[in-house]
Amino acid sequence: MDIEIAPGKRARQAFSFDDIAIVPSRRTRNPEDVSTAWQIDAYKFDIPMLAAPMDSVVSPDTAIAIGKLGGLGVLNLEGLWTRYDDPRIPLGEIASMPDKHATRRMQEIYSAPIRPELIKERIKMIRDAGVTVAASLSPQRTAELHKAVIDAGVDIFVIRGTTVSAEHVGNDESALNLKKFIYELDVPVIVGGVATATGALHLMRAGAAGVLVGFGGGAAHTTRKVLGIEVPMASAVAEVAAARREYLDESGGRYVHVIADGSVGRSGDIAKAIACGADAVMMGSPLAKAVEAPGLGWHWGSEAHHQELPRGERVNVGTVGSIEEILLGPSHTSDGSMNLFGALRRAMATSGYSDVKAFQRVEVIIHGA
Repeated sequence: MDIEIAPGKRARQAFSFDDIAIVPSRRTRNPEDVSTAWQIDAYKFDIPMLAAPMDSVVSPDTAIAIGKLGGLGVLNLEGLWTRYDDPRIPLGEIASMPDKHATRRMQEIYSAPIRPELIKERIKMIRDAGVTVAASLSPQRTAELHKAVIDAGVDIFVIRGTTVSAEHVGNDESALNLKKFIYELDVPVIVGGVATATGALHLMRAGAAGVLVGFGGGAAHTTRKVLGIEVPMASAVAEVAAARREYLDESGGRYVHVIADGSVGRSGDIAKAIACGADAVMMGSPLAKAVEAPGLGWHWGSEAHHQELPRGERVNVGTVGSIEEILLGPSHTSDGSMNLFGALRRAMATSGYSDVKAFQRVEVIIHGA
């Protein structure tokens, strides 16, 4: 719905996950009869979740643990794991430093060079454990480092930034030609973030196997305050899902996965994201609360240590349980921070849907309307 905020300036109303609710249908199911499985390209997963490529969330060890539990851990190849032989030292420093020094010191820590031999070593560690290997680069570093990533044997390649477009305009020749790049690779590529149908269609036409919807970061980023940029997630996911339907017809049946990335911090947010049309979610802060998380109870993303304009922060999230308890239960809390995908099963069962694809059709309402 368009709203006139002043003569000559109009705005659209949009909704966050907190603004909507799921409407149960006339049919219910047993939670045991519900499947949360999803598949992208040849890779199948028991739960529709990617762990965000953030140093406070994904290490090689947690990527392996998440993979064995049925999810997909995405390793940040511009993080501490590819800059330091022993990242536990800078991770411990980040977790213990005073707030007033955090941003400047993190900028210094992350100024260490990325080492291609460490990219190979970290990816090999995950691959040797027998789980699907996913790794992430920003658009700015993809052209420089992608060959080392592919040679190391990554299964799924993620290009993740605050906003990513298939049509970058600049005066130099260094911009990544996304369409040419994707078609030259032999692995599925997930790209984002985007928040509009137009932006998503461009990425789909460029060959993306999956599109990240949102600006990532979630609880740890300040993009709205610093840049003034945000699209509420319920509207963003639904709009990109509609673009996916358009592209499905346009391409003659090529299905592109929609992945909600950002503002997915509770179990109910997962259910609402899928109800709005997402195939899966990318999560950060809930997993940063795991006792195994490398952030030691703290959470931050790449925005927090940007060398020129930080638009994120280090957040104390504490710990609530193991990775397995957070993802699959049992829960010892009542706030939706544990047994995230057990809660999704119950939401789907309450609404009578047997799988994620079907649950995308569940009715939603504006909460309180």
